[in-house]
Amino acid sequence: MRTVKALRVFVAASWIALFAAPWVPAHASTSSTKKKDDAKARRIAKREAAEKTLERMAIIDRKVMIPMRDGKRMSADIYRPKHAKGKVPVIFWRTPYNTNYWDVTQKAPGPYLEQAVTAVRHGYAFALVSERGQFFSEGTYDILGAPTTDGSDEIKWLASRPWSNGKIGTMGCSSSAEWQLGVVARNDPAYTTFNVQGFGAGVGRVGPYYEQGNWFRGGAYRMLFTEWLYYEQNPLRPMFPHNMSQADRIRAAKMYDLQPHYLDVDWEKAFWHLPVRDIIKHYGGPPGIYADHMPVATGGDMIDRTPNDPAWYKGGLWNDSMPIKKPGLWFMSWYDVSVSPNLAAYNFVRRTAPKPVANEQYAVIAPSLHCAYSLSKKHTKIGQLDVGDARFDYDKLIYAWFDHFLKGEHNGILKKQPKVMYYLLGKNVWMHAETWPPAGTTQRTFYLRSGDKASDGTLSASTVIKDLPDRFTYDPADPVGTHGGCCIGKFKQWGAVDQTPYENRKDVLVYQTAPFKKTMVATGPIDVTLYVSSDARDTDFTYKVMDVYPDGKAYNLTSNIQRMRYRNGYNKPPVWMKPGEVYKVRFQPSDIADAFLPGHRLRVEISSSDFPRFDRNLNTGGNNETGTHWVVAHNAVHHDARYPSSITFTVLPKTAVDSKH
Repeated sequence: MRTVKALRVFVAASWIALFAAPWVPAHASTSSTKKKDDAKARRIAKREAAEKTLERMAIIDRKVMIPMRDGKRMSADIYRPKHAKGKVPVIFWRTPYNTNYWDVTQKAPGPYLEQAVTAVRHGYAFALVSERGQFFSEGTYDILGAPTTDGSDEIKWLASRPWSNGKIGTMGCSSSAEWQLGVVARNDPAYTTFNVQGFGAGVGRVGPYYEQGNWFRGGAYRMLFTEWLYYEQNPLRPMFPHNMSQADRIRAAKMYDLQPHYLDVDWEKAFWHLPVRDIIKHYGGPPGIYADHMPVATGGDMIDRTPNDPAWYKGGLWNDSMPIKKPGLWFMSWYDVSVSPNLAAYNFVRRTAPKPVANEQYAVIAPSLHCAYSLSKKHTKIGQLDVGDARFDYDKLIYAWFDHFLKGEHNGILKKQPKVMYYLLGKNVWMHAETWPPAGTTQRTFYLRSGDKASDGTLSASTVIKDLPDRFTYDPADPVGTHGGCCIGKFKQWGAVDQTPYENRKDVLVYQTAPFKKTMVATGPIDVTLYVSSDARDTDFTYKVMDVYPDGKAYNLTSNIQRMRYRNGYNKPPVWMKPGEVYKVRFQPSDIADAFLPGHRLRVEISSSDFPRFDRNLNTGGNNETGTHWVVAHNAVHHDARYPSSITFTVLPKTAVDSKH
């Protein structure tokens, strides 16, 4: 056994930096600085224009305090049309981020004013509300656990205003979407419809997925939350007197920057610290829900929870025991944190809601990163890959949707818009379908076969009677690094990234097909079944699926992980491995939409780590978040007639593609 050392550096980061800057190579830093300065100037100019527009066209009511049933009050900025001829519907946007109308550090208007302008121009009141325990809102913050009663009380209050027509619609991306599903399930009469965008951290348990708001995947912890909570849990915040007047709150908002500013942390180094539980404390972050007991419904102590811990069901997370009976517009993206549980939630509602409501669930699945829908261009790049012209007018769809449900307009949107609209990579076209996966799909299975080395395995349509297993060593001191995908910081390139430079490791098994002669359209869930063994009590297995282009570059489409202690289920006691035993493990389904064109190959990588996207399994069978010691695991993947390790794709006929875009 060995004590932790920072032996090798990879990076993870938070959603805080999500829109701060794109990834750029170091040599581009000078030109990048000028671009950042220019972008900042344009951003401030837009904000100033938005504030002037609001002053001209809106009734502005800032720092209004909305009472909750427990006596706490939530802060809201409300903008409504000046010249409305009657009562107006409300678009409700709630967020834990700084909603202040004035950016003290920039000496300029704040960041949410453009959304307010758009809503008011379309004839809506726009209510921008701070989450419980954030900025001017009272109480204690609890990510993934804010009580659904807050949303219910806020909706009732907004609906009761004398200027409101009593119909509320919600919208927002990421943290502004993640609270919505739990509140929708309360079925408040005034809550008329919802638009969720990039909402994965709002989905607790659904079907085979026990991600609990993206906290886990396959039972492994997503490290991005450690840094995110370092900046966001923040119970040490300035608070104003309860009896402070609205006028004084407005003045204070223009004088004081309530956004905390922390010392810089070298997250390249920080994520190597063990135990994981102590990272925030070790780097000087405040106590909070990450690793401390807190006065919130879920109790805090998030890092101590298992995938089916009762605490996950005590807060605001939606799960599949909570029926949804409201029309919904669902936005997802292929390179978000985790699209498959989102699709499972969408399908659950379509399957279980009353038929009229089930028919009013519409989905758009974009080729974008987290909350980057509007950034699509004529040549949209997702990481290193140009995915073509992915432009789509999201605002037009959103407001046509709201006009129909909140204003009662007969605009035909439910007939014009397909139930499922998704972007097919490879072909680089928008597709439409009535269901997900689309009707008419079939299954196509590829079986793993061994080559002479770790890097030359094959994928075949049939198994072989006998084949030697592929063996490799997983050392937690030297894990396979994360490259591409989502939400791992601005210092790593997100999205589709050529994986070939990272495949020469001895602990990465590579399997691929011969070049395709005909297009294979993979449109739906991927099912991976492996037969594995290890000399460790517990370890992880990972896979990554790639589209290999004729020039040899291999772009990641999706990746997955399974912690072996949870192979029998997340609602069952953990089980341990024994040396010499071979175990069947089936990963949670992972969805893609990609056309493997003629001359392209399908490639699959298998290993036991993907760090720092996921925490390292220390292989001891102990608690990976409190442990400080590890053992090296000697792992194997078996593939023959007795152990048919395989990957199965949901495949759409090419003729269907040619007729539906």
